[in-house]
Amino acid sequence: MKPIQVGLLGIGVVGSGTFNVLRRNQEEIKRRAGRGIEITMVADLDTARAQALVGAGVTVVSDARAVIANPQIDIVIELIGGYGIARTLVMEAIAAGKHVVTANKALLAVHGTEIFAAASAKGVMVAFEAAVAGGIPIIKALREGLTANRIQWIAGIINGTTNFILSEMRDKGLDFEVVLKEAQRLGYAEADPTFDIEGVDAAHKATIMSAIGFGIPVQFDKAYVEGITRLAATDIKYAEQLGYRIKLLGIAKRRDADPRKNSAAGIELRVHPSLVPTRRLIANVEGAMNAVMVQGDAVGTTLYYGKGAGSEPTASAVIADLVDITRLHTADPLNRVPHLAFQPDAMSDLKVLPMSEVVTSYYLRLRVADEAGVLARVTGILAALDISIDAVLQREADEVAGEGANQTDLIILTHDCVEVRMDAALAQMQALDTVLAPIVRIRKEELA
Repeated sequence: MKPIQVGLLGIGVVGSGTFNVLRRNQEEIKRRAGRGIEITMVADLDTARAQALVGAGVTVVSDARAVIANPQIDIVIELIGGYGIARTLVMEAIAAGKHVVTANKALLAVHGTEIFAAASAKGVMVAFEAAVAGGIPIIKALREGLTANRIQWIAGIINGTTNFILSEMRDKGLDFEVVLKEAQRLGYAEADPTFDIEGVDAAHKATIMSAIGFGIPVQFDKAYVEGITRLAATDIKYAEQLGYRIKLLGIAKRRDADPRKNSAAGIELRVHPSLVPTRRLIANVEGAMNAVMVQGDAVGTTLYYGKGAGSEPTASAVIADLVDITRLHTADPLNRVPHLAFQPDAMSDLKVLPMSEVVTSYYLRLRVADEAGVLARVTGILAALDISIDAVLQREADEVAGEGANQTDLIILTHDCVEVRMDAALAQMQALDTVLAPIVRIRKEELA
């Protein structure tokens, strides 16, 4: 059978990895797919560099639309990135009847609903395993492997840059800014690391997983996003002493209605630093590695671990998508796995809850005057708002700011409460004259 023809848009780090792995493992891949898969056309602005990478026998052009217009091309791989021209090209490829493979989580998180609807109408596939957690096959697990389950929650370390920074902060006791510079020097962080350190990249990925896990549209605009820029080495140290590690988690959680608490059903979709018990496997994921936990009602908790970025790990996911499309290329579109796991006419309108309605537990650190009655006033505020305390840790003044500082750090772990009540408690505690600095709040996830 004639090999399926693939056009590649963008031959950067992931694109070159995809080309090399596909060529290196072509016989193994052909045995799995049932026919050959060949990248026969590449579009890249630097045509000389691209031609040097792919060699003779592959057509290289500077205009991506030439790839889309080629009637011989069956599948288009989009590896340009971003929301702009990438969206236009993906939509044009779909309109031309091409299947699409993309690693572009930002594009799908923001424009996924439009893209998937267009692909369904045209009868083509959009595959995106590489868009979340690099080489970890989490999309296939959610869409196919766990299809018997009612997913309860998903929690993941899905940004390697921030996980590397947090690991270094803990291991070396350094503050964020110092470790960020080192991460940039080593190539783990971009020159402009904003999308990573502010949690945006993780939120794109969490948004996609939430849609697949719960059968809701992609709704990045409703995600709560908080990065790691305000984390201090002090809090990482205290968390360790309490039996926790701080990780930037992307969380998607189903919440059923609870008449007793007057709370409606909905989906929590949030990215923020979280205390995770050190006994959890995910708490021990270090460096630039990724991991995703999924809780299903039938299977229980499953964990997926591996490299979340890099040339060949991401290429592994891209090629897996190429193989899937090759196998299903001639199948009836109605019998393919739906883009977001659920049939398009069976998507849920379950709302994404605002952060004020999220229920979780908390780590609080208060720098307070070292005098009698301070703890009682703080705990009184929490009790009045029906927030129960799990643990309290107090550090002597000489451990905080030197002998005779007359101030101390008060660390409180709470049980679960709704965020709006914690907001009210923090406002009242911050107003106390014995609270000497802005209160640090970090959410806590037991992941049990």
